[in-house]
Amino acid sequence: MRLPALWSTRDLATDPFKLVRREMEDVFRNFGQGLSALNIGAGGPALNIAETEGAIEVTAELPGVEDRDVNVSLDGNRLVISGEKKQETTRDDKEWHVEERSYGSFYRAVSLPFSPEDGAIAAHLDKGVLHVTVKKPAAAAPSAKSIEIKTGAPPKPGA
Repeated sequence: MRLPALWSTRDLATDPFKLVRREMEDVFRNFGQGLSALNIGAGGPALNIAETEGAIEVTAELPGVEDRDVNVSLDGNRLVISGEKKQETTRDDKEWHVEERSYGSFYRAVSLPFSPEDGAIAAHLDKGVLHVTVKKPAAAAPSAKSIEIKTGAPPKPGA
């Protein structure tokens, strides 16, 4: 049994720009496919970065990625999340109508405002979301300082 076509040329009579829109959607959808550095879908997972008093918390969406295919590393003060989302089936076994999911390597790096100490990073993958917690070193704790405000004009240089 063959599925009905998703687009029909009969609709072109009522909307002459439908074909142009479809072509533009295909161009944007296929932009960068095959180039892992430009592959928007698999090139970089969506991140959320939050800061608490004692840590930086990073979450990354990695649906369909196994924990053995994810790497979390530290390069100086840069937190690096990389890995690969592997394709589940071969393309030849089905007649594809729509293919929006992406596969391939991904890489994201986040510069931290400090160099973490050994053992300060913990990572957990739960239900397709990677949770990384980076504890702040004691030296990175904010210390508020009060600055005295003097009255009058500032002194002239050389005086």
